[in-house]
Amino acid sequence: MSLLRLQKAAAISLLFDPDEHIFELKKVLPAGMTFPYDFGFVPSTKADDGDPVDVLVLMDEPAFPGCVLTCRPIGVIEGEQGDKKEKERNDRIIAVEKDAHSWADIKTINDLGKEFCRELEEFFVNYHKLSGKEYRVLGVKGPDQARKLVKSGMR
Repeated sequence: MSLLRLQKAAAISLLFDPDEHIFELKKVLPAGMTFPYDFGFVPSTKADDGDPVDVLVLMDEPAFPGCVLTCRPIGVIEGEQGDKKEKERNDRIIAVEKDAHSWADIKTINDLGKEFCRELEEFFVNYHKLSGKEYRVLGVKGPDQARKLVKSGMR
């Protein structure tokens, strides 16, 4: 079974400063809007947007900022963000925490169902609207593509 290590972010948007080894507050979501499930990043990676590779984690109970989780990737929502002039890739891995009983039968992102995936896609679109950026979903791929994304981020 492929595992990936994830360092947990919070329901507010945090940015990890690797030089200072601290989390900095990046953005506070508006009232009524929260990250779906747990959201974090793969340590020691860098995605095309310059940040570590993002991961949304499905698990039974929420974790806390800075918590390291062992997960198995089930897929990736491929997307691009930006404004009218500049766009960059910002893919989001979807993973299941290794001991999550409620999600044990989920092996690929397709097992979540179309409506569930559509809601995740809409969250990322709306999240980027808050900062005046557009987020466009390019596609949804399975666990093999998610693992490739992590490997390419370990440059």
